[in-house]
Amino acid sequence: MPEQAGQTQEITALLESESLRDWMGKQRWYAAKSRGISGIEPIEHVMVVEDIYLALVQARVATGAHDVYQLLLITRPAGSSPIGFEPIARSAELEAFSALTEPRHVLNLLRLVLEDADIQTDSGHFAFRHVDGAYRPSEHSVVRAMGAEQSNSSFVIDDRVSLKMIRRVESGISPELELLRFLTARGFEHIAPLEGWYEYEGSSLASTLGIAQAFIPNARDGWELALEEIVSDPEQLLKRIHSLGQITGQMHTVLASDASDPAFSPQDPSSESLALLTASLDEDIDRMFMRLPDTDVVAPIYGCGEDVRAKLAARAQISAGGKQIRIHGDYHLGQTLDTDRGWVILDFEGEPARPLPQRRQKSSPLKDVAGMLRSFAYVTSAVELQRGHKAPEDYEQQMRDEFLNGYLADVDPSLLPGGRSAIMNILAIFELEKAVYELQYELNNRPDWVAIPVAGIRRLLEAA
Repeated sequence: MPEQAGQTQEITALLESESLRDWMGKQRWYAAKSRGISGIEPIEHVMVVEDIYLALVQARVATGAHDVYQLLLITRPAGSSPIGFEPIARSAELEAFSALTEPRHVLNLLRLVLEDADIQTDSGHFAFRHVDGAYRPSEHSVVRAMGAEQSNSSFVIDDRVSLKMIRRVESGISPELELLRFLTARGFEHIAPLEGWYEYEGSSLASTLGIAQAFIPNARDGWELALEEIVSDPEQLLKRIHSLGQITGQMHTVLASDASDPAFSPQDPSSESLALLTASLDEDIDRMFMRLPDTDVVAPIYGCGEDVRAKLAARAQISAGGKQIRIHGDYHLGQTLDTDRGWVILDFEGEPARPLPQRRQKSSPLKDVAGMLRSFAYVTSAVELQRGHKAPEDYEQQMRDEFLNGYLADVDPSLLPGGRSAIMNILAIFELEKAVYELQYELNNRPDWVAIPVAGIRRLLEAA
C-alpha cells in the first residue's frame, strides 16, 4: 500500500516529537510510568489506509532501558479533526490523533487480517493472516472497546470477534498466538478460537502485534461467578469446579499431543529443572522471611523461614517425574469464563511480568494446577473481604478436592509423576512458589490480603 510521499516526512517527525512522547507517557498501557520517557526512536511505520498509520516506536528512559510500543495513528489537515479524536501533536500543516479514540478504525486492521495482506517496507514486513471461517465484518459493523484499556488495547466487533493490539512489543512469537493456534487447529472446544493475527519482521525486531479471536457473548467471569455462588449455591459451584478440573486435564492432554512439533512436544524434566526451581525459591524465602514485619497477621509464619526451606528441601529430594509441556502459565479463576457451552479458558500469554522467552518455556502441567488451587484460597477469602459473607466451612478444601479429582480423571497420566503422593509433593512445591510470590505482592500492595498467602504457607508447612 503506497504511502503518500508528502506525508512520510510529517509522520516521521511526529513519531520523534516531544508531543508524542508526552502523550505516550500518560497512557495506561505505557509500562514504565515511574520513569519518564527521555526519547522516542521510530522503528517502523506504514500507512494502513489513507491517513491511518501503524507504527512501532522505541521508548527510551533515562536509565538507558527501552521498550518497543505499537501505535495506531490518524493524520488530518490542521483544523479538520473529527469529534472524539484526541490531538497528540500539531505541525503547521498536520494534526495527528490516536486512531483508537474512534474504535471503528480497528476495522482497518481486521480487514487486512481477512485479506492475508502483506505490506513490505524498506526495512521490514508486516504480515496479516486469518483462519478459515473467520468472521467478516461489514461496513455497518459495530465496534466497541473491551473494558478499560490496560496493558493492551482490545476491541469487540459485532459481538462476534475480538481484536487485541499488543501495546508493549517483545521480540518473538506471542505465547498466546502459539497456544491458540495449536488448540484451535486440534478442535479444543474450551477456548475462544483463533480467527487471525498480524505480525512484523524486520532487521531488529520480529514480533506478534495483534490477535483476533471469536468473541463469546453472555459469559460470566469465573472469579465473579465463584464469589456469587460460594454464597448463593455452593453445591452447584463445586460441580462447576469439578468440570473445570476435567477441562484443564483435557487442555494439558491436547497441548502434549504432538510429539512432532518441537515447540509442543513433551519432554522429560532435566535433572536440574527441579533443583533450579527450588534454589530460586530458596533465595526468595530467605529474602522474604528476613524482612517480614512483626505483626499479628504474619505471626503464623514469623521466624519460620528455616522451617519452610527445610520442608522445601525435603520435598525436592523426591524425583519429579512426569513431563514438561507447554502450559497456560498464569492460570486462575480470572482467566476463565462460564458460558452456555461450559468453561472457556482465556489469556494464554503467561505471567505478564516474565520475559517472553520464559513464558514460552515448557513446565510441569502441575504449575497450572497450583495456580488454580491458589485461586481457590483467594476466592474463599475474598467472599468475606469483598462481599461480607463467610464461605462454608472447609470450602477451600472442597474446591481443591473437586478440581483435583476432575483433573486427574481426564489428564493423560504420563504427564504427571507416578502415584498421587508424588503428584501432591511436586504440586506443593509449585504452590509454595506461588504463595511466596503472593506474600511479597500483598505486603507491598494489599495489606488487608496478607493473611491469604500466610495461611497457604502455613498449610504447606503443616502438610505431611
